[in-house]
Amino acid sequence: MSKTSRARLLTVAASTVLAALSLTACNDGTGTQDEGRAAGTSPSATASSPAAAPDSPVPSATTDRSATTGSTGSSATTGSSGTGTGGGAGTSTARTPVSKAPAGKPVTCEGSVTRTVAAPLTRPVNHMLLTVTNTGSRSCYLYGYPAVRFGEAQSVPPVIEASQPQAVVTLAPGESGYASVNLSATDGSAANGHTVKSLAVYFQGRSGSESVGTGARPSLPAKGVYVDDSLAVTYWQQSMDDAVSW
Repeated sequence: MSKTSRARLLTVAASTVLAALSLTACNDGTGTQDEGRAAGTSPSATASSPAAAPDSPVPSATTDRSATTGSTGSSATTGSSGTGTGGGAGTSTARTPVSKAPAGKPVTCEGSVTRTVAAPLTRPVNHMLLTVTNTGSRSCYLYGYPAVRFGEAQSVPPVIEASQPQAVVTLAPGESGYASVNLSATDGSAANGHTVKSLAVYFQGRSGSESVGTGARPSLPAKGVYVDDSLAVTYWQQSMDDAVSW
């Protein structure tokens, strides 16, 4: 081989080695920059761009709403304070109260809807207390005064007019009304005194001129009670104190 050809081969080989070294320097970041890259553009800036990570999950408005609903949103509220079966500190479901049927209009107090008790009193002396209790389901009116018959008497005793109350006595179910009976004179001055062992009580209607319904037959003490011509009764009273004050 001639000297000229050998020189050319050496030159080509040296050029090839230099080119390889140049490419290696550029690839490991220590060499000169690629002249084909735009000025001011670096690999790190390009890698930090959002477009470089398309697979990263980006929360959407829909995703945020579903997450809120799962913890504090409407679905959680329904579970704790809604009208369903959820418990917790929420507002409980209020039950609609069941309205009761109307009790109806008041009736007249009489034997079938009342219970009557007769009890002799020690004070005032020679007096008896009549207690009438409403045992029905509706209120009732105690009109006027009790028409009482002791023993075989043919008439009823008079009423003490001054005892008339300002209003008709009204008894709700379970409530009681009262009247007192003056059995005999305390000084023994009245005539026709005698002992009786039975009593019938009749009730008046609104007009006060006749008895209505059924009467009552309260029991008396076994020894009976003493009555005379001074026998008198009070009007029905709303309270026991008013009844025994005459």
